[in-house]
Amino acid sequence: MALEDAKTQVDQAFTRAEMRGLSFENAFGGAVSFLRRRYGKDLSGVDVAVTGVPFDQAVTHRPGARFGPRAIREASTLQAFDAPYGWGYDPFSRFSILDYGDMAFDYAAVAEVPGRIEAHLGAILDAGAAPITLGGDHFITLPILRAVAARHGPVALIQFDAHSDTWADDDPARIDHGTFLYKAIREGLVDPAASVSIGIRTDNPDMLGVTILDAPSVHQDGIEATLARVRNVVGGRPCYVTFDIDALDPAFAPGTGTPVWGGLASWQAAALLRGLRGIDMIGGDVVEVSPPYDTTGATAIAGAHVAVELIALWGWTRRTEGR
Repeated sequence: MALEDAKTQVDQAFTRAEMRGLSFENAFGGAVSFLRRRYGKDLSGVDVAVTGVPFDQAVTHRPGARFGPRAIREASTLQAFDAPYGWGYDPFSRFSILDYGDMAFDYAAVAEVPGRIEAHLGAILDAGAAPITLGGDHFITLPILRAVAARHGPVALIQFDAHSDTWADDDPARIDHGTFLYKAIREGLVDPAASVSIGIRTDNPDMLGVTILDAPSVHQDGIEATLARVRNVVGGRPCYVTFDIDALDPAFAPGTGTPVWGGLASWQAAALLRGLRGIDMIGGDVVEVSPPYDTTGATAIAGAHVAVELIALWGWTRRTEGR
């Protein structure tokens, strides 16, 4: 069936009639959407909305994450043929998943961007869809959390990152990817007592009460011990998952703005994301993929895999619900 479909399927981003089901369009051709999902702005009946926020003007070092959503979408075509490995179910046939496209904004009106991100994500949440966001730099998670917390209250946060992003910043006008979590905690968007950062390997004297599972501890203690600690911290709280691609070691994800050696291997990230099944995930993002520094495409491929795992993770607790 797949071979027959491959002979006729093309430009599924625009031609597919259903939002459910796998796609067998040739990975190397056709209009690019995330996992060959249908592009659209109508959120009626949508379970998961994948959207891009191509903003990278908050970086401290190498720019280029504005090209991340496009690169992740292209890399995702390699995964459109099969259910995600290791989950035991197919979220893409079970749920209505839409590529909601990118957020529009004026690149020269930077001060307006946070409000636009919050409104953009708020529209997805108000439609009853779960948002999976492709960044963009890590600043975008702050206004996303504002939208999430406005509807769910303070949430638990699971952060995969090389950096804590809790550097002090009490200037509300500053737009900085290294301070998103500091501001999210200070604004009451995130409950630090129920939050954990995984893969950290840079010093910061004040983690603001967030549990830190640094990269060396993951390497030494192993996957199951790490997962047990995460579950103990997060509990049954509504949880947002943010994945900075620099959580991965530069050997696996060189295309990012502030790479740090000693990070997670791709197999560790996959095992951790799959091992989190059962948490009450309400949304997630993958950020800081910078294609100009991604000479082989490995970082975009990793970002696409993370986004797929986030969708599968969101769907795990909902896979038997009827709709």
